[in-house]
Amino acid sequence: MNLIELQHALRQLRLGGIATVLETRLHQAQAEAMAPIDLISCLVADELTRRGDRLLERRRKQAAFRDPQKTLDHFDFNFNPKMNRSLVFDLATCAFIGKREDALFLGPGGTGKSHLAQAIGQAAIQQGYRVLYRETHVLLDELADAVVDGTRKEFMVTLTTVPLLIIDDFGMRKLPLTAAEDLLEIVMRRYERASTLLTSNRPVEDWGKLLGDVAAVHGHAGPHSPSRPRAQVRPRSWRTKVAVDAQ
Repeated sequence: MNLIELQHALRQLRLGGIATVLETRLHQAQAEAMAPIDLISCLVADELTRRGDRLLERRRKQAAFRDPQKTLDHFDFNFNPKMNRSLVFDLATCAFIGKREDALFLGPGGTGKSHLAQAIGQAAIQQGYRVLYRETHVLLDELADAVVDGTRKEFMVTLTTVPLLIIDDFGMRKLPLTAAEDLLEIVMRRYERASTLLTSNRPVEDWGKLLGDVAAVHGHAGPHSPSRPRAQVRPRSWRTKVAVDAQ
């Protein structure tokens, strides 16, 4: 079996990472007089690296971030010296996902809520979690389309089982009549089963106006009224919060 045949066989075995670097590694083995086990170790490491990179890329595409370049490395913390960086980086460790806790980012537009939400989503993917990002109006449109297509049940399973669901820009646009029921169904089905990160430009006491009486009945529009944009973590329910200024 020559080199080309060997590379073809490796690809048939789904070992494309090894096939891609095989010729280079063989030259390296000859130049450095590598022991066979060292050569095999390098090839296996190459394959694992390629698979890991492809998995990360696939999960980033599945997450469908609006701005994939938004990471913590690109976030300017200096615009707000009062921001609790410790809490932001604590969220980026994704420990809250392992605990099935939720997070809220509240505040007016331009304060970095969407950037931080997507950055935490990127960090979660790096740590092996599946993530789904949707702007609120896009999520509701997709849910409506699923109803028409007869795939609502399957779509709801996707929404309620992904380890981290990011719902961005809640309150930015007028919501359809079914928004309250749909959003509350998603939140309640995920409650203590998976983590939800929600960003909003509206204080929590306005959520009842946005969602109608259904939200008030379920107790999700609490009395907390932030005067500044802030990030919040919900350990047990939406009404329990740890807040930090985000402006």
